[in-house]
Amino acid sequence: MFNKIFSSDKNKTFKPKKGFSKGTKRHDLHKHAKATLGSGNLRLAVSLPEREDLNEWLAVNTVDFFNQINLLYGSITEFCTPKTCEVMSAGPKYEYLWADGESVKKPIKVSAPDYVEYLMTWVQGILDDENIFPSRVDVQFPKNFQSIVKNIFKRLFRVYGHIYYSHFTKIVSLGEEAHLNTCFKHFYFFIVEFNLVDKKEMLPLQDLIDNLTKSST
Repeated sequence: MFNKIFSSDKNKTFKPKKGFSKGTKRHDLHKHAKATLGSGNLRLAVSLPEREDLNEWLAVNTVDFFNQINLLYGSITEFCTPKTCEVMSAGPKYEYLWADGESVKKPIKVSAPDYVEYLMTWVQGILDDENIFPSRVDVQFPKNFQSIVKNIFKRLFRVYGHIYYSHFTKIVSLGEEAHLNTCFKHFYFFIVEFNLVDKKEMLPLQDLIDNLTKSST
């Protein structure tokens, strides 16, 4: 079912995966992240590996979570339309306007699919910017790198918020509830581990967070 949805012409949001070249430090960290994630211990999976650079770890995981959320949202694009989701929201109390500070300087109200399209294009542009996400290990990350990463994760969190509030019933009907919960829990543990998203930004999903992390290891 998912493969059919992902290949749909309607799915304009899904971006090609930004990978890591084999033999590079970042590829090794990516493999480490996948291996520890496979152990089932999500808290261990997000922790900074011993003697590794924090910014490198943040960079690898930013790309991985970006790809993961693209796939998750890709599963419901045919149900998330300008008609069904006229605004980008996470429930009735939380509505999100779009602005990137460059092409869109003044926050604008857009539909949820348009917001996600703007967001994913914006993130992709940052990931492809060698001045922010250098592919060479001998090139340093910018001084404001962590603040940029925080802004990315804050906005990616909103996609989870929208999926849970507006499309969870469809996720359940597709049989992907457990997968969505695991992905979100992994995402949540990571942003908490490195203090990437303010608590007030997480309020829309606080009840879910409390439930999913109640007995987590």
